[in-house]
Amino acid sequence: MNEKMIAAQINGLEVYCRQGTTVLAMARAAGCFIPTLCDDPRLEAYGGCRLCVVEIKGLEYPQTACTTPVAAGMEIVTESAKLTRIRRNILALLLANHPNDCMRCEATGACTLQDLAYRYNVDGSRFNGDQTRLPRRDDNDFITFEPDKCILCGRCVRICHEVMMDGTIDLIGKGFNTRVDTAWSKPRSKENCEFCGQCVSTCPTGALTDKMSRGLGRPYETTKVRTTCCYCGTGCGLDLKVKDGKVIGVASALDAPSNQGNLCIKGRYGYQFIHSPERIKTPLIKRDGKFEAASWDEALDLVAGKFIEIRKKHGPDALGGVASARCTSEDCYVMLKWVRAGIGTNNIDNCARV
Repeated sequence: MNEKMIAAQINGLEVYCRQGTTVLAMARAAGCFIPTLCDDPRLEAYGGCRLCVVEIKGLEYPQTACTTPVAAGMEIVTESAKLTRIRRNILALLLANHPNDCMRCEATGACTLQDLAYRYNVDGSRFNGDQTRLPRRDDNDFITFEPDKCILCGRCVRICHEVMMDGTIDLIGKGFNTRVDTAWSKPRSKENCEFCGQCVSTCPTGALTDKMSRGLGRPYETTKVRTTCCYCGTGCGLDLKVKDGKVIGVASALDAPSNQGNLCIKGRYGYQFIHSPERIKTPLIKRDGKFEAASWDEALDLVAGKFIEIRKKHGPDALGGVASARCTSEDCYVMLKWVRAGIGTNNIDNCARV
């Protein structure tokens, strides 16, 4: 509440924001579109793609919205003939060295470069010149890298350094030969990569894709279902990509409160157990030394009866409960109340404690 609020104009609209807010953040909050390829809310401002340039009254040259803080009384224009010309030039240069295989690209329907090229009516025919011809990197179990589709926005490198602090990849080489790669171009492995998939989640093109999801469905064919990761007690939110009733991948949920879109290898790629043929789908009760399928009512009545029997014979302290770290905080609280109020003992613990 003590943060200073300032007023500025954007496209003639007066907007209030906190001091230190960037022009890009203020514009988004006001509902004004500014194109960008190198911006990710999880990362520090970079100003690399130059697509987010805006005109500010009193300044001769356009400024990058992602790195320019708002000043009181600033008058900003986000769309003009001059800005459109700059953006079209940048996109034309990017597309000049980009494969024109959108019909077969894995990222079609979820490619920011494709969306902006359509928005500004740009194709790859304006400039001619050399194009990179680098082979597809498919040398690990989780991530496919197609370097010809990389636009060197740096987002994958920055999220690896700034968020994960791993430094698995970096920008290698100079000029036209610059590329994203590991040290000495070694394949990704458990020794040099955590396989968190953060680089894939931030890539604005089809350069980095999830290998396990390739060819299973276009974005418009899938439905995103918000859920909570079940592997630990952190409670990371994620979006399951579902097609025809089957989970085909995991997407980052940038608005998830506990992780803001960040995931580990288990949350990102450990979803195949959902449709495993070995997964137990019904309760099992042992009869005559063998497990047999039973209904939930039958199984719960049996367990409740055993608890009551033990409590009557040995007292409530003969029982106890251990909550799983895979449960949500609400589930753990319900278990705690059940053990203490229902059974009457304080023998309650959680596996995450150790």
